Amino acid sequence: MKPFVQIATRPEDDVALTEREAVLAFTGLAEDELLWARLDRDPFPGLTGADISGIILCGSPFTVSDPAADKSPAQIRAEAEIFRVLDQVIAEDIPFLGACYGIGTLGTHQGARIDRTHGEPLGAVEITLTEAGLKDPLVREARLPETFTGLVGHKEAVHTLPLHAVTLASGRTCPVQMFRVGTRQYATQFHPELDVPSIIERARAYREHGYFSPDEMEDVFDALRHETADEAPRLLRAFATLFAR
Repeated sequence: MKPFVQIATRPEDDVALTEREAVLAFTGLAEDELLWARLDRDPFPGLTGADISGIILCGSPFTVSDPAADKSPAQIRAEAEIFRVLDQVIAEDIPFLGACYGIGTLGTHQGARIDRTHGEPLGAVEITLTEAGLKDPLVREARLPETFTGLVGHKEAVHTLPLHAVTLASGRTCPVQMFRVGTRQYATQFHPELDVPSIIERARAYREHGYFSPDEMEDVFDALRHETADEAPRLLRAFATLFAR
């Protein structure tokens, strides 16, 4: 099998490592089947669509809609690499799945308006598949129910999609929770690479990043512990299954 590539943009080594472990677990891929590209520090490997099965881009402390003057050198470097990779993804029709930060980057690349209108605090939300979502091959492979619980925590979101993009899932406060461009380039606002224990661990690392009030952190975590959100991660296994070659 040709390997998949996981793109990471988290500068913190411990957080980046736990994210990789989660992606390995939820995709079911072995270490040598999932290359790791940390674009906050290194360029993307010199690979073409013929070399790989697909690309997975996970979340990030970065926010693509921030003014350029507010972005760190690591973020500027990572975004330049991501947009270069997305040029290749679209040109070569490489399967792509971006989570959270992935919806901002793929959306921006494809002409979506990304802003802070539909940001959501850390928590569990109800997500509903659209008619197109119910028919989508990746969603069907993942056996997602029409309504499921997704884990979120984001400052920015899609405000408006371009006409060629297809909304696959929506939420009450965030209208675009998942979309597709082309036939196999996907992005989700929710986190399919996280379950409840792992999003709590992630949130502790980013408690000062504005996703919630640090004073309310334990209350937020207590509420999350009462949630079950084990359906969305099926998307990762489905992506690996559907596009492996």
